[in-house]
Parts: sequence; C-alpha cells; structure tokens
Amino acid sequence: MEIVFLIILILTMVVALASGYPVAFALPGSAILTVALAALCGYLFAGNADAYFVQGGPVQWLNAGVTNFRGIYWEVERDTLIAIPLFVFMGIMLERSKVAEDLLVTMAQLFGPVPGGLGMAVVFVGALLAATTGIVGATVIAMGLISLPVMLRNNYSKSLATGTIAASGTLGQIIPPSIVLIILADQLSNATDQASTIRLAEYKQATGQFSMPSEFGLTSTSAGDMFLGALLPGLVLVGLYMLYILILALFRPRAAPPVPFEGKYDFTFATRVFLALVPPLALIFAVLGSIIMGIATVNQAGAIGAIGAMIMAGYRLTEGRRGAYTPAVLAIIAIVAIIVPLSAVDINIKNTKTTADWLAVAAAGVAVVALLTAILWSGWRAYRIDDTLRGVMIETAKTSSLVFIILLGAAMLTAAFRAFGGEHLVREFLTGLPGGFITKFLVVMAVIFLLGFFLDFIEIAVVVVPIIAPILLADSTANVTAVWLGVMIGVNMQTSFLTPPFGFALFYLRGVAPPEMKTIQMYLGVVPFILLQLGGLAIVGAYPSLVNYLPNRVHLTSETAPPPRNPRLQYCVEDYLFKEYDRRGDGLRSVIATAQKLDLSGLPDRRRRAMEEAFAAGAKTFELVAEVRRAEAARVALEPGYRPLHREVRTIQARIHKLDLGRKNAETSHRHLARDNGAAGDLAELASEIKMLKAQKAAMETRIPDDWKDTHKRYTSLAKAEIRARRAYRRNVDDAYEAVIEIRKLIRSADALAALQPRLVALETVITGQPIETAIAELRKAEKWFGGIAGASPIKSRVSRARRALPRRKPNLDKATRDFADGIRRLKGEIAWRQRAAKTVGPGLAAYESGIRDTIGLRMQDRLSSEQAPIVASCLSVHRDISLSF
Repeated sequence: MEIVFLIILILTMVVALASGYPVAFALPGSAILTVALAALCGYLFAGNADAYFVQGGPVQWLNAGVTNFRGIYWEVERDTLIAIPLFVFMGIMLERSKVAEDLLVTMAQLFGPVPGGLGMAVVFVGALLAATTGIVGATVIAMGLISLPVMLRNNYSKSLATGTIAASGTLGQIIPPSIVLIILADQLSNATDQASTIRLAEYKQATGQFSMPSEFGLTSTSAGDMFLGALLPGLVLVGLYMLYILILALFRPRAAPPVPFEGKYDFTFATRVFLALVPPLALIFAVLGSIIMGIATVNQAGAIGAIGAMIMAGYRLTEGRRGAYTPAVLAIIAIVAIIVPLSAVDINIKNTKTTADWLAVAAAGVAVVALLTAILWSGWRAYRIDDTLRGVMIETAKTSSLVFIILLGAAMLTAAFRAFGGEHLVREFLTGLPGGFITKFLVVMAVIFLLGFFLDFIEIAVVVVPIIAPILLADSTANVTAVWLGVMIGVNMQTSFLTPPFGFALFYLRGVAPPEMKTIQMYLGVVPFILLQLGGLAIVGAYPSLVNYLPNRVHLTSETAPPPRNPRLQYCVEDYLFKEYDRRGDGLRSVIATAQKLDLSGLPDRRRRAMEEAFAAGAKTFELVAEVRRAEAARVALEPGYRPLHREVRTIQARIHKLDLGRKNAETSHRHLARDNGAAGDLAELASEIKMLKAQKAAMETRIPDDWKDTHKRYTSLAKAEIRARRAYRRNVDDAYEAVIEIRKLIRSADALAALQPRLVALETVITGQPIETAIAELRKAEKWFGGIAGASPIKSRVSRARRALPRRKPNLDKATRDFADGIRRLKGEIAWRQRAAKTVGPGLAAYESGIRDTIGLRMQDRLSSEQAPIVASCLSVHRDISLSF
C-alpha cells in the first residue's frame, strides 16, 4: 500500500509543477497532501494512522520537517547557506551598474579583429559573469541583451550567436562562485553522513568487524571544496567553447567574421581596457583567492564580493563626473594600509605592550575607518543614482527567499519520499542493475539530464541529490569523492539547461532575442555546445584529478593540514616515499652508516641503547620496504581472479541478507499475531511466507561457488600480510627518527638546565634556614622551572619529594634535604652529559636527522612540505577501488 501513496506523492508533485504552480509551494504541498491522505486512510481502514508508512508515521514526518527547518535556518554548521544572498547581491549589482556591459563591449573591441574573436570575447565575458552572478537566468538574459545585437550587427551566424550566448550563460552553473555549487555542497554534506552509515554497515556485514578503518571512510565536502573542484572543469569548458569558435571561424569565415576596431589602440583605449577588465578580475581573484589561500571562509569571501561589487558600482554609476573614483581609490589605500601593518605586526589590542604595537593598532584603526567611509560612500551613490541599491536589494531578497523556501519544501518532500519507502526502492533498483557503479552512475546522470528539461537546478539539487547521492557515495568499488560527484552533477545540469526543446537557457534567450530570430536557429546553435559539454562531462569523469586535485592540494598546504601520519594519507605518502627510497637509497644508506659510526659512549646507557636501536631501524627500512612490496605484489597478483568472484559472492550475500531481513520481519509478525490470537488464515500465510523465504535463502546459498572459501581465505591472508608488513615498516621508521628527535631536544636543553643550577643550589639553604611555609612555597616555584625542559622530570620529581617531606605538622627535614641534594646531583649529571654530547655527537645527530627528515622521518613531521604536498595530492585525487576490503 505504501507504493500507492509513493506514486500519489510523485504524481501530485508532477501535476503541480506542470500546471505552473509555484515550486516553493508545490514541493511541500505535495508532501503535506500525500502524508495527510495516507494517515487518514490508515486511520479509517487499518485503525492506525502509521499503517501505510514504511518508516514511522505522520508524527515522525512532522518531526523530520521541524528538524529540517531548524537545520536550514538555525544550525551553525550549515552557515554556508549565508553565502547565497551575498553572491546573488554581488552578481546583480555588477549587472545593474553596467560593469558587465562595459566588460563585454571592451573585450569585443579588443578581440574583435581575430577570426571568431567576438564570439570568444562573449565566452570569456560569459565566464566572468558566471563567476560573479552564479545564476543561469540572470547571466543568459544579460548576455542576450548586451551581446546578441552586437553579434548580429557584425554578421555572425544567428545559430552560432545564440548558441554561444546560451552556452556561455550556463557557465554560471559550474564556474565558482556558483549558487548551485553552494547548494550542492550543503546537500552532499548530509548525503556523505548517510553514505558513511551505509558503508559502515556493509563493512560490518562483510567482515564482521564493528569498526571500519578510517582510510575507508568518506570525507564530507564544503562550498570552498566545491569551488576549488569546479574551477578546472569550468576552465576546460571555456577552452572547448573558444577552440570550437576559433576552428569554425577558420573553416567557415562567414559564420564568425572578424570585427575590425574602428578606433585606435592608444593609451585611451588601454585605459578603458584596464578599467573594464582589471577590477572585475581583481574582484573574482579576491573572492576565489581568499578561499583558496585559506584567508577567508566562503561566507567571508561572499561579503568581500558584495562589498567589492558595490564599490565598483559606485564609480561606474558616476562615470564622467568629478571624483567618480575617489571612494574606490580610498578603499584601495585603506586595504593596503591594513595589510601592511598586519604583515609586519600581530595586531591584537589585548597584547599591545610597546609603542610600536599601539601605533600599528592606531594605523589599522584609521585604515578601517577609511575603508568604512569608502563603502558607505559607494553605497550612498548606488542608493541615490537610479535607485540602484534598492532594486538590487529587492532582487537579492526575492532570489534568496526563493532558494531558502525551496530548500525547506524539498526537505519536506524528501522526508515524505523516505517515509513511503521511496529511498529504499531507489537503492534496490540501482544496486540491482548489472555493471556496478558505472551503470548506476549513468542511470542517475540520465535521470538528472532529463529532469533538467523541466526543473530548475535548485529543485534538482535539493530533491534528487539527497536521494541518489548516498547510494553513489557509499559504493566502495568506485570510492568517488563528494566533490567529484557534485561537480559531475553540476556539469550535467548545465548541459540539460541547453537541450531543446525544454532547455531553460533557451527560454531565457528567447525572451530577449529579436522577433526575426527563429527558434529552430536557436536549437541548431546550441547542438554543438551540447556535444562540447557532454565531451567536457566525459573528460571530467575520466580524469577525476581535474576535480579532486585542487581541494586536496589546498587542504594539504593549509594551516590546518593533517600530519603525514594521518591514516587517510598513508597509502599515497608511502607510494611517494618508496619511490624516493629507490631514487635516494644510496645517499640515505650513507647517512645511516655514518651515524652508526658515531661514538655514543658519552651518553647514558639508556640513551645510548635507544640511539643504537634507532640507527639499526634506519638501516632496516629498505628491507621492510622490500617486504611491503613483495606482500603487495602477491595480493595484486591474486586480484584479477578474485575480483569477479568477490563481486559475484557479495551480490549473492546481499540478497541472502535481504531474505534474512524479510524472514525476521515475517517471524516477528507471526509471533505478535499468535500472541494476540490472530486469524488462522493470516498465521498460515505468514508461516508459508517464512518457509518460502528459508527455501529461497537455501537456494541462493547453493549459488555461491565452491572455491569461494579457499580463494577468499587466501586473498584475506595476503591482504593481512601486507597490512602487517606496512605496520612493521611504519613502526620501524618512527623508531628510526623519534629517538633522534628526543635526544637532540635533550642536548639542546643543556644551557637551560645550566642556567637553573645556581638558582636551585641557592634554595638548599631555604629548606633548613627558612620557615616551613616559605620553604614549601619556594620549592613549589622551583618545580615549575623544569616544566618546559625536555627530560627534566627526574629532577623535578626530587624537588617535589623534598617539598612533600615538609608537611606543616611533622616536617622531615632530613628526608627533604636528601631528596633535594639528590635533585641537585641529578641536575649536575644531566648538565654534564648533555654538554659533553653536544660537542661529541651533536653535529653527527644533526646530520643524521637532516638527512632522513623528509623520507624515513616524514611520518613524524607536522606537515608535508610544499614539494611533497602536490605529489601526495595528485595521488589522492585518483579514485581507488577498495571493494575487496569489504
């Protein structure tokens, strides 16, 4: 019966959307009507309002709706959505102030004389507008109004002109900062949590282990990661568009003729190009660069973009007037005046101590006031001239409200879809498809492509993605990242926006195109660009590094970068290191051999043995690397025969698991019905169902190949051997480096201990010659002296013993004196051997540590170096099949 209400839910939504009912109300309205109908029917026909729900009932659905509402509007963790109105404001302000129009006209004049130059200029400007507006409709309309008359006036092919504008306008889907990327990041972060739960359950079912290794876990995504991941694919599409226009212009000059510039390429023209091109580019680089460099979050970058757009609008709206650029110049000077002190001084009012600190704070304060003045000045201009600011604010509020209302409505619809078992049906359908992940992925992409004919990107992102993303992300055979999946969906939706006859971009362009422009010409014009977009989609799908590399690299080079010993990095770090051992093996062996010849006799016995073991571990590294490679090669050699067998058996076992769940549910229902003295016919029917499920399970178990147990055991044994070999290698290299770091810290602390010796000796008379309270207080202070010095705990403990021997009632002066004297004796001994070691073995240990730091000792470093991070990021960017571990 739940299937019936699921169909009613979908049909109600389709009818509401097809009838032109507002999407913001069609989505939640469909959910409310269907849930209410199901609850009413359950109450009337089954005596239970929850009867026709797979999960919970109307109350649980209502609670889910409240939770979603709270999650969208109140949860701090979802503050990424705040960036939406900021970026919308940025794009609309640049459009209303005609900054975008100036950019297009200037670029057309600059590139016009080149064959196809005007078309390439349109693509270039479309990419820049996409990076500022982020909304397809606004970009296509703006480009249609500005560039279409210019292209037709210069005898461009009508189909090429419309295709170029429509395709360039849809770049706002994928080129950051894009609204759709922000929404996708928000939805995928939730989908990642669900996918992690699914993957953990699969791992537990396959291996019997309750915890899954962290390297098999999924990493969530953020808007910043989505921006970084979409940057290169967006540039790939821009390059394909430009290359197509150039080739077409060379082979068919009449379709895209050169447009000679009637003016002069003089200083005035150069100034116009600079003013039209540099500020928008600077704004885009400031927004994206602040995210990439980790200076600002996505929300902060959105604020930078909004303020920058308002400052640009301030001088564009007053163009030709005296002082038009004064606020912008003032803002630039203020920003420089803020950056310069920050780069030289840590400006913090709480930590200001010197006159220079106060001068830096005062200078920064004056600069901030100047910047605020420039912002308010520009805002006042935008408000007074043509009521621009008011119009931009109204449009921003409309667009943002639409997005958030749709987010809430889609969350209600998705909750209803799950309540009627829709998500389970989708998962069963996708997992039952032959061909594994590729088939599932292609089916999902085809569905999204078709939905793009009828739904806007917001509806697709908030309705479809939460349902299908967990299924695709949980698949361990592909092990795709959330960033890659989000970018692929974004490019796919971009393609569907162009496809006749329902492409939204075509509708937008049709609304601003001249009457003589035929619709069929527009359809023909977008066909090549659709093929180019599909080609771009195939390129991004075949080379996931285009998406994953930048987020990984920025993550590994940021201030919060994980250390090299992070479990998620181990495979790629070791892949890099093993190649380095091959390349630099002779040099490393020489460094280790030299260290083993050091005279360690001056060290304490425990320290000497630790160093000898460390040098031996360093020499053993190459043997353990060879063992890891042998174990890996043995496992890899078995994979070709084991992989299809593993896939077949896991599929059978999943079906067996499903039959077991059905049997357990039937047995539970039978037990409850028997307890309540249910009808004999119903009991017999349930008994028959249980028997049938057991028979099906038995039949399914016979389909498991006879050689499965032996083959699985052999592969598991080889995999465990490789894991043991890698663990042995990791312990060994840690031992080879850690002891050296510890001994060098001890040696470097000799001077600090020597400086404390006279102070500690001076306290000896305090114990016997001062009141007990004074002695205890002074000894307590002395304990703190040794807190930050490496290896000083034995000395500190003796001082503590001396203090504890001086209770107020029964002080034991003899014990306190002995313990304190023991502490002084230990202090002198520590100083002596450390100072001696600094001269005898200090340089040798420094050479050893420096020689192995970035190889054998890499795991013990705080972070990867700037040379290592790109290599490891490139390795992490490739999707790795981990299904054989499940």
